[in-house]
Amino acid sequence: MKVVLFYLGDYPVRSYGLVVVLAILLAVGIARYLARDTVYRDHISPFAVTAVISALIGARLWEVLFFQWAYYSTHPLEIIAIWNGGLSIQGAIIGGIASAIYYTWRHKLSFWDFVDTLAPAVVFGQGIGRIACFLNGDAFGSPTGSNFGIVYPEGTIAYERYGSQPLWPAEIWEGQWDFIIFGILIAMKTKKLPKGILFVTYQSLYALGRFALEFLRGDTPRYLLDWTAAQWTSFAIIVLMIMFAIAIVFREKRGDVS
Repeated sequence: MKVVLFYLGDYPVRSYGLVVVLAILLAVGIARYLARDTVYRDHISPFAVTAVISALIGARLWEVLFFQWAYYSTHPLEIIAIWNGGLSIQGAIIGGIASAIYYTWRHKLSFWDFVDTLAPAVVFGQGIGRIACFLNGDAFGSPTGSNFGIVYPEGTIAYERYGSQPLWPAEIWEGQWDFIIFGILIAMKTKKLPKGILFVTYQSLYALGRFALEFLRGDTPRYLLDWTAAQWTSFAIIVLMIMFAIAIVFREKRGDVS
């Protein structure tokens, strides 16, 4: 667990930024592999550029507006300092979906087929991204009240909040859950499924896991029903995915495969 890995002269190379870049590169590589025999083969790289930009914007805005507004409202210059952490994966997903809608519309591609192709790669990248959170000491859990848990070192946000108390390994468990979802999606890709089901499964499983793990988090404010912003977002996503799944089933019954 190390916020700054090393220095290049006077420039600190931070673990968070380095691992996020690694996560993006691995996700793009997996997506290119999964699309190798499809019409999307030549679209992955150009789409990735647009998706990364929109995902970063969405991730930062979501974090600033819904997770840490109390802090950023009094430290506005910190809003652009994404290298210090503070990216909401849910905001990144929303930004990425928005870019996928635009890209598939512009290039006359099937949105559902496209996001089905991308889903395993994206959730794999999310799993790697949680390693960045762990190294940076953010997305941490609340105190366990026992000897079990992670004790974050000085210099991390978690230590500033809770000191040397053992905390629930919320970000580690979420990363592990992401890799489990990746395995499930890869297994599902061997089956002939209606367009959109893979994406809906990915979103539903991630939202369910995130909703449950948020009860262990100790770094975000809570609102109505004592839920965090991530739980309310997850709840909305689950409801939306159920509606999409119903629509997909009816579409298949009508024989509409567009």
